[in-house]
Amino acid sequence: MFYTYILQSAKSDYWYTGSTKDLRKRFNQHNSGKSSYTKTRGPYKLIYYEACLNEQDARSRELYLKSGMGKRYLKNRLKRFLSLTG
Repeated sequence: MFYTYILQSAKSDYWYTGSTKDLRKRFNQHNSGKSSYTKTRGPYKLIYYEACLNEQDARSRELYLKSGMGKRYLKNRLKRFLSLTG
């Protein structure tokens, strides 16, 4: 399986969207500062993920979720979660 995921920074509420084959390992890399894009904003919470059967599907989904329509989709999908976290 391949995963597309959304992390939320505990410091700034910043969202990071990515894809990976090993979600646990990648999540730990983000939280331990081993990812150059996220090392200054951690720690992170995993707030959303999707599983895909192949890497190309996961990457395509990542690109969509980074687009304007994809961000609107996520905000609507995570509406209850976002209202609970403020």
